[in-house]
Amino acid sequence: MNRRLLLAAGSLALLAVMSGCLGFGTGPVPAERLDSEPAAAYEWETNRTVHVTVQANTQFRAVMETNSSTIELFRRDGFGGTNPLSVQSVRYRYPNGTVVNGTEIRENGGEIRRTRDEMIVSLPEDAPASGGKLAYTSSGTPKRFTLPTYVDGTYEVVLPPDRRIDFPVFGKVSPGNYDATIDDSSRVHIVWQEAVTVETISVQYYLQRDLYVFGGIVALVGAIGIGGLLYYRRQIERLRRRRMEMGVDVETDDDEFDDGPPPGMR
Repeated sequence: MNRRLLLAAGSLALLAVMSGCLGFGTGPVPAERLDSEPAAAYEWETNRTVHVTVQANTQFRAVMETNSSTIELFRRDGFGGTNPLSVQSVRYRYPNGTVVNGTEIRENGGEIRRTRDEMIVSLPEDAPASGGKLAYTSSGTPKRFTLPTYVDGTYEVVLPPDRRIDFPVFGKVSPGNYDATIDDSSRVHIVWQEAVTVETISVQYYLQRDLYVFGGIVALVGAIGIGGLLYYRRQIERLRRRRMEMGVDVETDDDEFDDGPPPGMR
């Protein structure tokens, strides 16, 4: 009985940990993570409400205008809930151009902490209600970028070099009312000129060489299919000749052996 009780208690503890009931993974984000240098400079001078640069390693750098003293960053889990967005290299820029890192945000009365459902960023106490910008680096998935629309306004997503969205099988953008251009460094810029009203923006993209690989696979499969069809037809033809040689398929003239109707039926 005691063994059963211990097993049940262990199972409950495991479920509690898995569901986050014990609070593991919550609390302040380490300073070394917040203050780390981004892979490249943030795009502070963008004229979009939110500007995202997707990196080749699937991480992305985001710059967003702030119109609230607190920003909740999260991802939807597909089951109606949310998970906190993992962030690093956090920066806040005041309207006058002064940029502070995560530690300085905290020193000025702000806060960056993780809960079970979201990453909460509270701006410095001296931050204005609007006009500032929050920047951070986070991670995504290969060849697909998705992000909730935390703030209302216009959006721009810049893909890594040599990535494309044009081929329907591999490329898809949502919502659809966007403009796409390619800059001198072979990066696609996807811009929503009008305020985005959907809950999430999503970009599925591909490497240009993926089309050549796909074309090669299609050609190979086609060649194998044609070869198999020709082989099958040769086998059928060979079988037909053998049957003819054996007399199985020799046709007789029914009229030659037709003696007419049986006696009494004429």
